[in-house]
Amino acid sequence: MLFNKSNIMAVAACALLAASLPILSSCKCKTKKAAGEETVVEEAVEDLDAKYAAGLLAKGAAAPEFTLQDPEGNEVSLKDFLGKYVVLDFWASWCPDCRNDVPTMKALWEKFGSDKVAFLGVSFDTEKEKWAGYVKENGMGWSQVSPLAKWKETQVSQDYNVNWIPSMYLIDPEGKVVFGTVMIDKLGKALEEIAK
Repeated sequence: MLFNKSNIMAVAACALLAASLPILSSCKCKTKKAAGEETVVEEAVEDLDAKYAAGLLAKGAAAPEFTLQDPEGNEVSLKDFLGKYVVLDFWASWCPDCRNDVPTMKALWEKFGSDKVAFLGVSFDTEKEKWAGYVKENGMGWSQVSPLAKWKETQVSQDYNVNWIPSMYLIDPEGKVVFGTVMIDKLGKALEEIAK
């Protein structure tokens, strides 16, 4: 085989594609490409949720009660939202995946936040100024609370089996878990169903 410029470029392109496949399998982002490729990426999304959401509370479990403070120092309890569906979002301003989800969570809040659905963010920030500043700068107008303690040392993270952030729960109006996920797309689909 003669190696001309076209052959070398084709070999380089194949090598680059082969090198990128392991990255694709760990990516949580969806891309719209050829049908076969989209399926591969969506399977990777499912695998990520299966890996990181497997230990979350099961459907039908009672959502553990907690009371934490908002940025102004007011106490907010989960029981304050009884009678509504509650989107419970565990996040932190220092978490890259959480920051990536903020615009989508904001859009969900703007679309579905109502007398029927409440949103409650639980931040694992440890510095009040950074947490409150991030909330304000990003227009996160739904209820926000924090234990202002390290994530895995908090009672709320232990009660909810939060081993990855962002982690999200949908809680029903009676205070029972509908489902837990690390994938905001699944949360959006569930909210669409509730809104029907």
